[in-house]
Amino acid sequence: MTEATWDDEVKMPDIDWRMRASIENVPRGDSDLAEVTSLEGVLRARAELDGDHREAALLTTERPIQVDGAMVDKFTGAAINDLAARLPERDA
Repeated sequence: MTEATWDDEVKMPDIDWRMRASIENVPRGDSDLAEVTSLEGVLRARAELDGDHREAALLTTERPIQVDGAMVDKFTGAAINDLAARLPERDA
């Protein structure tokens, strides 16, 4: 019998940063329209927001992402921060 090993990669497989995602509850000119772009783009755009809008943001992904064994497709507050911390470095 083979023993299973559980590490960070098993808990959170690679994320498709190019999948579509939207961010809601953020200002877009005179209204709060959802922005739809890549997951990476949404996370980088959220980083540019002021603190109140950053905390009010609702991020929805095209398909669920596995986070600590659970499949999640909606993120708010600290959950978005945790996801953003996993963003790959931009190429120089």
